[in-house]
Amino acid sequence: MVEPRATILSKVVTPDYVLETILLELNEIETVPAYFAYPPTAQVQSCPLVLFNHSHGGDFTKGKEELIQSSDYLQPMSFLQTLTKQGYAVGVIDMWGFGERNKQKESELFKEFLLKGHTLWGMRIYDNQQFLTYLLDRPEVNPEKVATMGMSMGGMMSWWLAALDERIRVVVDIAAQVEYEALIKEKRLDRHGFYYYVPGILKQLTTNDIQQLIVPRARLCLIGRVDPLCPLVGVTDLDKRLHQSYLDQQASNQWACEILDGGHQETREMRERWIQFLRQHL
Repeated sequence: MVEPRATILSKVVTPDYVLETILLELNEIETVPAYFAYPPTAQVQSCPLVLFNHSHGGDFTKGKEELIQSSDYLQPMSFLQTLTKQGYAVGVIDMWGFGERNKQKESELFKEFLLKGHTLWGMRIYDNQQFLTYLLDRPEVNPEKVATMGMSMGGMMSWWLAALDERIRVVVDIAAQVEYEALIKEKRLDRHGFYYYVPGILKQLTTNDIQQLIVPRARLCLIGRVDPLCPLVGVTDLDKRLHQSYLDQQASNQWACEILDGGHQETREMRERWIQFLRQHL
């Protein structure tokens, strides 16, 4: 395992936040560009951290820039502005194949990693865990108050990260409650890129098994009622099972799955809900 190391390339100081552009060594293959931002007060007293995961959207040029400039399916105010205004530090990397790491087609990365005994999804998860290790050593961050969030691919990354990494205390996933079994049943497998499909996983685990690993930590799942990428049969099935698990652990207030108006997007109502949830749990 590589010990995470960072070079701060630039620092922009504004009245509302400090924004650092960073180049990281997280794996043995290539360096990883990132942003790390925090309120000016974090230089005096550490802040809760939000690890932000960018979406896919078929736009491989954007990546981490989604933190600074919203995609058209997100609310206009950037996550950078929204999160630092709420008093949080926030970090994001370019995941494999995106932004400054857009050096190969996603299909080529997927195939190359399979040939070498890895999965693209697993490699993306690994980089984010390594990035979290780096962030938790920053003096601006309170390591006891850590959340992760994102939309679509970023939302799926969020709940996978939380399932695999207990350092994460709070999860917010938007348009990302995707059950593998429901995709098969509803014939919607092609709604998601092949990067997300881990060979043989359903021989070992169900989607519910993975998400149960988050219980009883706080999690908010936000879904659009007509989102074609998140079949409602899977959303409601997972909600039923997870709700019972949180009840069994006397943590029912830690779980919320809200099916709201909208499609595959972050609506204004969703923005209001996750701000409130982070305020309550982080």
